[in-house]
Amino acid sequence: MSTNRDDERSLVRAAQAGDLGSFERLYRSTVGLVHALCLRMSGNTALAEELTQDVFVRAWQKLATFRGESAFATWLTRLTVNVVLSERRDRRRREAHITLSDDLEPFAGPVPDARPGAALDLERAIASLPPQARHVFVLHDVQGWEHAEIAHHTGLAVGTCKAHLHRARRLLREVLSS
Repeated sequence: MSTNRDDERSLVRAAQAGDLGSFERLYRSTVGLVHALCLRMSGNTALAEELTQDVFVRAWQKLATFRGESAFATWLTRLTVNVVLSERRDRRRREAHITLSDDLEPFAGPVPDARPGAALDLERAIASLPPQARHVFVLHDVQGWEHAEIAHHTGLAVGTCKAHLHRARRLLREVLSS
C-alpha cells in the first residue's frame, strides 16, 4: 500500500544517502515546476535555464537539510525563490552603475512586437514587468504566498510588497487590454 508521498519519501531518503538515480528521479518530476518559476521570476529564458541548473545543484548540496515535514516540491519551491532572489541581488551589485528609477512609464506600453488585435502572451506580459513588481506578482498571484512571507524573503516592507503587486496588476491590465 504505497502512495506517491511514500514513494517521494523513499526517493528523498535514498538521494540523501547519495543515490544519484533517486535524485535524478526527483529532478525529472520537479524540473518543470522549477523552470516555470525561474522563468516567471526572471522574465528571461536563458537566465531561467541557468537558474534551474543552479537550483538543482543547490538542492543536491542542501538535500540533507530536507526534513520531510512538507512535500519535496514545496521545499524545492522555497529553494528556487531563494536562488532567484540571490541571483538578482548579486546581479544588482555587479551592475551598480545602472541608475534605478521608480518611473514606470516605459513599462506601461504594450509588449514589444505585439500586433494590435493579436492575442498577447501572458508570460511575455509578466516578463515585461519591472523586476520587483514581477517577483511580488509571481510569488503572490501565481505561487499564492502571503505579503508577510514575500516581505520576509525579499527584504521589502509589507506595504512595499502590496504597492508592487498593485502596480504589477495595473501594468498587466494595461498591457493585456491594448
